[in-house]
Formats: sequence, structure tokens, C-alpha cells
Amino acid sequence: MPLTPVTEADIAEVSRQLGRPARDIVAIAARCVCGKPTVVHTAPRLSDGTPFPTFYYATCPKLTGAISTLESSGIMAKMNERLITDPELAGKYQAAHIDYEAARCAVARELNIEVPEIEGVTAGGM
Repeated sequence: MPLTPVTEADIAEVSRQLGRPARDIVAIAARCVCGKPTVVHTAPRLSDGTPFPTFYYATCPKLTGAISTLESSGIMAKMNERLITDPELAGKYQAAHIDYEAARCAVARELNIEVPEIEGVTAGGM
């Protein structure tokens, strides 16, 4: 998967969104209608050597606020229950897990890095 170049303006905007310097962004995964980054691709291994399984990292405060609102509503517990009782949803969840890991591995190959510590691990709230 070829990575979309990240501009200095993107880095500055993500840093502003996060309230700290952005780290190890390799591409912009999604933008809002105004063109600002909302989700970034983060390197699977940070420049300080730390393994980083969260490949798709939400940076937009409105998006992260909406996610937090959903999480605080108890939706994750409900979805975990559904995964046990709904085979179709469980299959789609497994496919998403496989796709996520494959995309992250493709970027690791493109960056010529290995991160065996996170094999089989996808992001929290996946």
C-alpha cells in the first residue's frame, strides 16, 4: 500500500489537535471535509523503539470526543456481548482484525521494520 505523503502542515495540525508533538506519522488515513487530518497512520514501531499497535490513530478532537461518548455509554460491553451471540458480526469483526493487521504489516515492510511484539495484536476498541 503506497503511503500518502504527510506535509509539514499536517504534522503541525495533528500536533495542535493532540496538544503535543505528533510522533511517527507515516500517512494521513482520513481527513475531515475541511481537509484537516482526522485519523493518521502511525508507524508500527515508534522512533524511540517502542512497538505501537495502534496503526489508525484518531487525532481530531471532535472525533475522539464522539468516540469517548460512545465508549462511556457502555457500547463496548454491548458489542462484546453481540460478538458472542452474532456469528455474522463476529465474522466481520475477525475480517476487520485481519485487514487491520495486514495493512499495518504492509507499512512495516514498506518502512523496512519488524515488530514481532505486536503480531496478532490490533488496536484497543477494535
